[in-house]
Amino acid sequence: MSLAHGHPYLAIPGPSTMPDRVLRAMHRGSPNIYEGPLVEMVAGIWPDLRAVAGTTQHVAAYIGNGHAGWEAANSNLFSRGETALVLACGQFGQSWAAHARAMGIEVQVEDFGRQSPADPARLEQILRADREHRIKAVLTTHVDTATTLRNDIPALRAAIDAAGHPALFAVDCIASMGCDEYRMDDWGVDVTVAASQKGLMTPPGLAFVWFSEAAKQRCGQGDMASPYWRWGPRAEPAEFWQYWDGTAPTHHLFGLREALTMLLHEEGLAQVWARHDALARTVWAAFEAWGAGNPAIALNVGQPDWRGRSVTAARFGGDAATRLRRWCETRAGVTLGIGLGAGTPEDPNADGALRVAHMGHVNAHMTLGVLAVMEAGLKALGIPHGKGALEAAAQVVADRA
Repeated sequence: MSLAHGHPYLAIPGPSTMPDRVLRAMHRGSPNIYEGPLVEMVAGIWPDLRAVAGTTQHVAAYIGNGHAGWEAANSNLFSRGETALVLACGQFGQSWAAHARAMGIEVQVEDFGRQSPADPARLEQILRADREHRIKAVLTTHVDTATTLRNDIPALRAAIDAAGHPALFAVDCIASMGCDEYRMDDWGVDVTVAASQKGLMTPPGLAFVWFSEAAKQRCGQGDMASPYWRWGPRAEPAEFWQYWDGTAPTHHLFGLREALTMLLHEEGLAQVWARHDALARTVWAAFEAWGAGNPAIALNVGQPDWRGRSVTAARFGGDAATRLRRWCETRAGVTLGIGLGAGTPEDPNADGALRVAHMGHVNAHMTLGVLAVMEAGLKALGIPHGKGALEAAAQVVADRA
C-alpha cells in the first residue's frame, strides 16, 4: 500500500519548495510593462537584491537559470583567450569550468576532489607562480550543490591578496544565496552568481550577477559581451526594458518581490541563515545516528565547517540510496535528490548516494518529516542503520528553537 497520496514534498536541491505567498503573488493577469505598478515594484527589488548578497555595488538580472548566470559572468569577465583559474570542489566547479572553456576562455582547473574544500594556501601558491598575471579571474563555488562542500570565501580572498595578484574573484552562490551566510563586499568578492530557484524561493527562470566597481571598470566590454549578455545596461538602465534587454519576466518578478519581502523584511537575513544552520544540523544528527549502526552510511563531507547549510550529500553503500529514494517517493510522497556526480568505478550510477535538501521555505516539521520518512524507508527495506536518529534530530530542534 502507498501512503504517498496527498501533498508531495520535494527535498531536492532546487527547485525548492515554493511558499504559497509567492505562488499567489504570481497568480494574476499580465501587467503593463511600460509604466505603473510593475515599474515601481522593480525599483524596490534592486536594493533588496543588493542586500541579500551583502553588497552596495552593481547587480544585473537575466531571464534564465544558473547556467545562464555563468554565461553572463563569463561573457563580461573575459575576452576569448583570457585565462580563468577554477577551484573545483565537485560537479558544479567542473561544470562552470567546462562552460567557460566552451566559450573560448582558457581554463586552468585546480581540482580539490569531492570531499575537501579549496585550499587557500594552494591558491596563493598558484597565483604567486603566475608572474605574468595571465589569470584574469579566480572562479569557485561557495557551496557545490552536488558534493555540498562549502568553501571559505574570506580565506580564498585573503590568499589572492597575499599573493599580490590582480585577479578578480568570482563566486557561484546558486546553492547558497539566501541559505548560507554570504557577505560579498565584506569578503572582497568581485562577481557573484545566483539564481531564483533555491534559497530565493522563486521558480526557475531568473539569474543574477552582482559585480563590484573594480569588475565594472575592468570588464564588460570584451569580445564576448554581446548586447544580450552585457551587464552594464542591465545594472544601470536608461529605460525599463533594458533591465531585461526586452520584455520583463513579469510573473517571476511578482514572486521574487514576495520572496525578498519574506527573507529580508519579515524573517531577517541573519535569522534566515540561523534557521538553515539549525535545520542542516538536524539532518546531520540523524545521519550520525544512522551511521553508528552501519558504517556504509556517512555524510560526504566529514567536517561540519566544510558543509553547506542548504543541502546534505550522503553515502549508503551498494544500491541502498536508490532503493531508499524510490521507496520514499512512491510510498510516502517525499522526493530526495539523486547523488549527482557521485558515481565511482564501483558504483557508476551513484546508486549508493543521495542528497537531502533543506533550503529555502523549509521549517522544522518539514525537515523532521523527511527524516522520519527516511527512517521508515530504512526499516521497510531492511537497510541496516543505527538507532536514535529521530531523537537526535528532535533534540537539535529543541535546543535551537
